Amino acid sequence: MTYIISEPCVGVKDKACVEACPVDCIYEGDDQLFIHPDECIDCGACVDPCPVDAIFHEDEVPEKWEKFTKMNYDYFEGKEGLEPARVDD
Repeated sequence: MTYIISEPCVGVKDKACVEACPVDCIYEGDDQLFIHPDECIDCGACVDPCPVDAIFHEDEVPEKWEKFTKMNYDYFEGKEGLEPARVDD
């Protein structure tokens, strides 16, 4: 299982979650951040620091933002060698 970053992150990309993640599994897309589903250790450390309450456990993504689960998985499809997001970026 993984955590999913949903709609409230779009255009914000605060990166407080990046700093809190112990395994560097959060990546920066064009307009939002994404959590790598194969790297996430399901610890939830990223949830509370998010200032816009955009991060949910995969099983708890609100129905209105369910499309973000697929978007999260699709973001990593066929991509190798991505670098995790950094707070200073």
